[in-house]
Amino acid sequence: MGLRGTDIHDIAIELECAHSDADVLNLRFTDLWKWVRDLPEFDDDPNNSNEKILEAIQMAWIEERD
Repeated sequence: MGLRGTDIHDIAIELECAHSDADVLNLRFTDLWKWVRDLPEFDDDPNNSNEKILEAIQMAWIEERD
């Protein structure tokens, strides 16, 4: 089973692997959402995204770097 939008920490780990040089603090949500959708394991309805989920992914990604 693939990643869902609510798999916040798993998505953050995958994003760190795929975009380790990204400026996560200044990342636009439109870019973040595209990168999430582009993950090979992402398998969720693209219409299920919202700002709250993207913010949680961004925060988890920041924590992943620490």
